Amino acid sequence: MLKNLHRKSLATSLALLLCGYATVSFAADGSAPADLGASNPGQTVNVTLVLGLHNQDALERYIYSTVTRGNPAFHRFLTTAEFADRYGATAGEIARVQAFLKQQGLSQAELLPNHLAIKVSGTIGQFNAAFHTSIHDYRNSDGTTFHQPNATPTVPAALSGTLVVASGLSSEARYHSHHVKAILPPQQGPSANALAKGAAPATPACTGNPTATCTPGEFTVGDVANRYNINPLYRVGVNGKGSTIGIATLANFIPADAYAYWSAIGLPVKPNRITQVHVDGGGPLSGPAGSGETSLDVEQSGGVAPWANIIVYDAPNTDAGFFDVFNQAVSDNQVDSLSVSWGSPEIFYFPQLNGGVDFTDELRAFHQVFLEAAAQGISMFATSGDSGAYDTVRSLGGLLTDPVPPPLTADAPGSDPFITTAGGTTVPFSYSFSGGPTASLTKEGVWGWDYISNYFQTNFGVDITDQVFSVGGGGGVSVFWPVPRYQQFTGGIRKSEKNQTLLFPQFGINYTLPANYRGRNEPDVSLNADPETGYSLVSSLDGPGLLTFSGGTSFVAPQLNGISALLRQSTHGRVGFWNPQVYALQNIFGYGPFSAFSDIRSGDNWFYAGKNGYEPGAGIGTLNVSNLAVFLSVF
Repeated sequence: MLKNLHRKSLATSLALLLCGYATVSFAADGSAPADLGASNPGQTVNVTLVLGLHNQDALERYIYSTVTRGNPAFHRFLTTAEFADRYGATAGEIARVQAFLKQQGLSQAELLPNHLAIKVSGTIGQFNAAFHTSIHDYRNSDGTTFHQPNATPTVPAALSGTLVVASGLSSEARYHSHHVKAILPPQQGPSANALAKGAAPATPACTGNPTATCTPGEFTVGDVANRYNINPLYRVGVNGKGSTIGIATLANFIPADAYAYWSAIGLPVKPNRITQVHVDGGGPLSGPAGSGETSLDVEQSGGVAPWANIIVYDAPNTDAGFFDVFNQAVSDNQVDSLSVSWGSPEIFYFPQLNGGVDFTDELRAFHQVFLEAAAQGISMFATSGDSGAYDTVRSLGGLLTDPVPPPLTADAPGSDPFITTAGGTTVPFSYSFSGGPTASLTKEGVWGWDYISNYFQTNFGVDITDQVFSVGGGGGVSVFWPVPRYQQFTGGIRKSEKNQTLLFPQFGINYTLPANYRGRNEPDVSLNADPETGYSLVSSLDGPGLLTFSGGTSFVAPQLNGISALLRQSTHGRVGFWNPQVYALQNIFGYGPFSAFSDIRSGDNWFYAGKNGYEPGAGIGTLNVSNLAVFLSVF
């Protein structure tokens, strides 16, 4: 079953290119986890019972009203208690769930203040009986073990409609971060990481933001400020003061790394600004577990908004952990904006890929919390992925030349209509590979490494597509969530393509996605994400000093998070749900020097090409942040 496969820690293999260069390719080994038999029934586990929302249509209308200037509810964001009272589970529903828990011998650990979840503790045997399933232990080919039901858990009939999902019956690591390294040159000479820089002609001295490097692959948050017109805000004292940034992540990190990064680039920041909240015991602390992802999330968001406070919520990489980290951050209601750089292909939740077991209730559980965040004015940001328009390739491999090529797919939670999803671009630069001639990209374009494949084909007659496909900015059309209101009048919105099939015979999977589905398009907005024109970061668990040539949409989501903190300060209050506001501004005012957006008309993510207006490669385009601040203050 693909549920087992995609939850594996699918290894990142560094496939050697000619002349010693390496790039990232992702493939499964094709083997199913070994079933070790029934789990110890006396083992204690913690599970989160997700309760259903009330009045969801009314809630969505209220969310739109909070970001519609002139509406009486404009910026009248709810408290957690108000949300629970209006839209959470009722006292009677909670009492029925609590009675069921008592009947089953399960212990309530916590009722979340939003009344959308109850944390429960009990033995595996008790959960087996309560949800009519059988939890087994499994071993992956890499030796890691986990437990998971081998039959679909069943919600008691008396709780149907009240209980959305029991999250946490599986303990398997599921999600991956959207962080990519550049193609690296041979490790020799004094500047092994200066591939792009070494190919570029001499450039004028770097100007603008004092922390900028103007060097592709070694960019800092100062370069973000230069390119996307943030500096005018800094000059008038807008630096995030009074704002609180939230990071939702599935790995712990070393806070000293963030301070080291800001110090290394010469950026003064607010001291003692980081608070850690370890949800469900917290996430693992190691390089392979993704601690570097958390480091860069903090460094980028806190670097864009250097005087904002930062709360880092980390949780285990499990179903329950991912839900709980959002639920905790949103219910605490201490952050003004929240970003996440972890995800999974949307279709991996579908029953057709999981032996008939439907996991889409997990998507609905996330959706409820995202609605709560929007109602409370918390701006949320997710990544679109780093596997171009073909999100499953990162986990399962595949090429367009295969008899059945991989399908066009969107990434979750970025496919959810109530989260702002970050896409990726490549900014102009000059480059050379393997001693070949210097080539240049002259315009900012949708990020896709087919330009690297084309370079090798043109200059050496070598096809390296299998080594770089489908690395690029994520984007596509959801086949689960319908097109939201804010995209209904946006030119360029696409329907799902026909003849998109995921074929994985090892698991009996031959699933054709719905064609012509008018679904939510992602991403929404984009910034530079290509590792070749990427960034430096500090992650002491991954290596010493400043690590360069890093990228991915996992840089963009926290950068947007930091930008939102600046906007909160400049507009004197929470910004709220971005999407209805930015789509309306783009639809009305379009592009140009006085617009809040720049159109991306070149590049592609292996399928969706940059063009005038919206496309599922760069969304509505990149930001002019200072202009956006003016528009949000006026309109």
